[in-house]
Amino acid sequence: MSRDDQTSADRVIVAVFDGLRPDLVTPELTPNLLRLAARGTWFREARSVFPSVTRVATTSIATGAPPSVHGIVGNAFYHRAAIADRFFDTSDPGHIRQAETHHDGRLVAVETLGDVLAKAGKRLAVVHTGSAGSAHFISPRARANGHWTFSMHGAGATQTPEAVETALALIGPLPERELPRIAEVAYGGRLMTEHVLPVLAPDVALIWFNEPDTTFHYKGLGSPEAKAGLQAADRAFGAILDWAEAQPDAERIAVIAASDHGQISTGAIEPLFEAARQGGFDIGTSKAIGETAFVATGGISGEIRLHRGEEADVARIAAWLMEQPSMGHVFSRGGNGVEGGVAGTLALGLMGNSHAERQPDLMFILKSSVATDQYGLPGLGAMTPGDVPLGGGMHGGVNRHELNTVLIVADGEASAGASVSGEPAGIIDITPTVLGLLGLAPAASMVGRDLGRPAREEPRISRHSAGAGNFTQHVDMVEQDGRRFILGGGQ
Repeated sequence: MSRDDQTSADRVIVAVFDGLRPDLVTPELTPNLLRLAARGTWFREARSVFPSVTRVATTSIATGAPPSVHGIVGNAFYHRAAIADRFFDTSDPGHIRQAETHHDGRLVAVETLGDVLAKAGKRLAVVHTGSAGSAHFISPRARANGHWTFSMHGAGATQTPEAVETALALIGPLPERELPRIAEVAYGGRLMTEHVLPVLAPDVALIWFNEPDTTFHYKGLGSPEAKAGLQAADRAFGAILDWAEAQPDAERIAVIAASDHGQISTGAIEPLFEAARQGGFDIGTSKAIGETAFVATGGISGEIRLHRGEEADVARIAAWLMEQPSMGHVFSRGGNGVEGGVAGTLALGLMGNSHAERQPDLMFILKSSVATDQYGLPGLGAMTPGDVPLGGGMHGGVNRHELNTVLIVADGEASAGASVSGEPAGIIDITPTVLGLLGLAPAASMVGRDLGRPAREEPRISRHSAGAGNFTQHVDMVEQDGRRFILGGGQ
C-alpha cells in the first residue's frame, strides 16, 4: 500500500483476532480474512512484542510502542508502588482501578490512539470480547476522551457501562461462557453491524475477537474446537466487511485485520520454581506477595524480582537459571544494550521491555523449537505449571510462531488488488497507520510508523548473543526507521 495524499479514509475499522497465526489463515478457516487480503496489503513478516502476551500486546497496539515505553510489562507483574501486597493481574478490573487511581488515571502514561483521536475531535468505539484488561488497555482513557467501550464481561468491566446497557437492550443478554466462544464473537459482530457502525458511526471502530486464542489454549491449535472458534470469528468479520462494502462511501472506509501475537503448543510442563526452591532459592509465586527473597511469574516466560533479598542474589539465581536444561533465554536489566547487567544474560532493553520504573530484575523464556505438534503445526515449547494443559496453546516467548502476526491493511487507494509485503512491520505500526489513514500525525511517543508511507531506511538484520558456561542464547532482530522487531530466538 502507498499513500500520497493527506488522507485516504474517512473511517477506519480494525478487527483483531486474538492469537491468530498467519499459517492458519486459510480458505477453509478464514475466507473473509483472505477476502480482505485480496484487496489490501498483507504484511507477512509482521511481529508482536516481548513478552508476546495479550495485555502487553494490546497496550502496544494502543500506544504504537513497545513495553519499554508504555509500561505494561506483563500480563501479571509486581508493581509495588501501586499494589504492594500482590501481583498486578492486568485482567482484573479491581486491580486496574487500583493501579489507575495510584497513577491519577495515567497508568499508561504515554499517548494512545484514543488520546490522539480525541484531541482531533474524532471518536473511537471498541467492541471487546476478550478480557476486561484488554478492553481497558486498548482505550485506557475512554471515559475521559468521550469514547465508547463495550466489554463482553459486563458493565463492571468497562469505563462506559452504558455501552453494555445498549447492547443488552439491542442484542439481548450476554452469552453464556463456553468453548469455543462462538456465541460471543457472533454477539460482538452483531453489535458492530447493528449499532456501532451504523448508529455511533465513529471515526475508528475496533472489534477484538477472543477467538482463536481462548480455544487454542485449552483445546489445542489444530483441534476441531479451535477451528470452529476461528471460523466463527471469521464469519463475524465477514458480516462487518459486508456492511462496509455496502456503504455508498465504501472507498473511504479502510479496514485493518490483525492479530496481537501467535501461539505454539505446550510440549512439556517444567516445575521450574519448585526446582529453584529445592536449589535453595526463596522464591514466591502465589498471587499474594509474602516475605520471600524473590517473587516470580510463570508461563512459557516470566519475570523474577528481588523482594527481600540482596542484590548479589540476582546474579546467583540468574546463574542457576542458565544451568537448567529447560532454559532458553535469560534477560536482565542494565548492561550495554545487548548484554544485560548480569553476566551471560541479554539486556531487557534489547527486547523492548526495559521500562524505567516497572522492568523486573530478570526475565526468562523456557526452550521451544519448530518441531510439530499433534496436529502437524510447527512450534513446541515448555512452560511452568498453570491452567493450560499439556498440548494446549501458549505464547509469551520469542519462537517465530508466537511472534509472527497477521496484519492486513486495505484502504480505497489499495483496493485494486492483493499485495504481499515482506518489509518489517508489527503491532506497533497499527495505530500510526490508522492515524495516517485519517490524515493525523502520531504522538511523539509512538515508535511505530505509518505503513502507508514509504520507509526511509533499508532494513538491517542482526543476531545478538550471550551466554555463560554451556549456556548460549541468541535473538534475531530486524531494524528500520527507529523500530526494532524480534524475528525469533534460540540457543
